[in-house]
Order: sequence, then structure tokens, then C-alpha cells
Amino acid sequence: MPLQTFGPLDGALLVDKPAGPTSHDVVEAVRRQFHLQKAGHCGTLDPNATGLLVLVLGRATKLSEKLMSTDKVYEGTIKFGETTTSYDADGELVGSLPVPPLTVAQINEEARAFVGDLLQTPPMVSAAKVGGVPLYKLARKGVEVERKPRLVHIYSFACSQYTEPLATFRVACTKGTYVRSLAHELGQKLGCGAHLAALRRTVAGKLSLADALPLDQVLALPVAELEKRVIPFLKLTAST
Repeated sequence: MPLQTFGPLDGALLVDKPAGPTSHDVVEAVRRQFHLQKAGHCGTLDPNATGLLVLVLGRATKLSEKLMSTDKVYEGTIKFGETTTSYDADGELVGSLPVPPLTVAQINEEARAFVGDLLQTPPMVSAAKVGGVPLYKLARKGVEVERKPRLVHIYSFACSQYTEPLATFRVACTKGTYVRSLAHELGQKLGCGAHLAALRRTVAGKLSLADALPLDQVLALPVAELEKRVIPFLKLTAST
């Protein structure tokens, strides 16, 4: 396309997603506020997850697949001793065990086993689809179905701080990685169970949370200021 076909709102907008709304809710709020015809996002964050949500606006929506395929970095908290149906704090408690004495070094020794190529089975409470139906809809009906494992790659997975029963961690991984599954399986390895208590995405490809604005601030911007926050289409294609 010729350069002049791109407007100031054809590009990517970096939003610091708050806990609560779905990723789709964030897209719809921005779309309605600024009367955008086309808007989407690149990589779903669970409702209670926070951090970098990359929105694509206007003609940049065609880049969503390309931007979605980039590697990600997350920071968060794992709670040991409790397992849930969804592997995170949103699920129902299904198991509780005493937490053994643990150190950061002991946790990291087990976490290192996840680094490298990893086959992950999507949790039943997830947006992955089987036969066109999201798994979480089947889970709500008490139905459990066979899920195909997916190959992901974990570049690093390490705990930086531990105060029983909470461990602070950072993970760098490929797209499609279920971080809550890592938390769940780490708890299994340590013999006490665990779930993901909090999650924040900090990096997606070459895009950083440091350049994002909280959603409420985005929605309060005048259009002229919003345009300054949008990463232009041509800059996106050059950097991806």
C-alpha cells in the first residue's frame, strides 16, 4: 500500500491492562471511546492478569497474527499448598497440603526442569477450543475432554524471592505458553501443589510494558494525544 493510505490510528497501541476486564473488554472500550471501525489485540491475558496488552488499530489489525507469534516475558506470584480447578486464583480450591520448608534455591532447582522445549496440555478452564467449543464452556458443564498437548519453549523460569507460601517469579517463553500450568506443575514437583496467584506481562517481542499506558489513562486521552501513542503500521512491519 502507498504510504498515504495509512492514517495516524493505523498501528499498535500499548495498554497496561488492569485486573478484572477481559482482553476483549479492553479492545471494546478503546474502540468505542475513539469510534474505531477496526480494533483487536495480540495475545489474550486472563481477566485477573495485568500488564502489556498490544492493541492493533485500523489497517494494523492485519498484523495481529504476526505480532501474536512473538515471545513473551511474564512476572508473577505462585502460591504453594493450594491447587485449583483453573490452576490460578480464579478457580475453585480442589486441594490443600502442608508446604514443606523451601528455599529459593530449592524452588529454582525444580523450575529449571521446565526450561527448554515443553509439551503443555491446555487446562480445561481455558479459551483453547475442542470441536470449535472453548474448553472453559465445557468445564462449566462438568465435562472434561481429551486435549492435544502443544509444544512450547521456555527460555527461563526462575524464582527471585520466597516468603511461605508465596514465590515471586519471572518466565520468558514462546507464544501460547500457559504460565498457570507451569505454576501447577511446579507445585506437583514440590509435593504440595500450587496455583498462579498473580501474573503480569512485561514484554511481547520487541514491545515493552514500560511504553504502555494504563487503560484509564488511555481512555482519557484526546485523539491528538492518542495518535502520538500509536506505533505506526510501517514501523511495526519493519520491527517484526
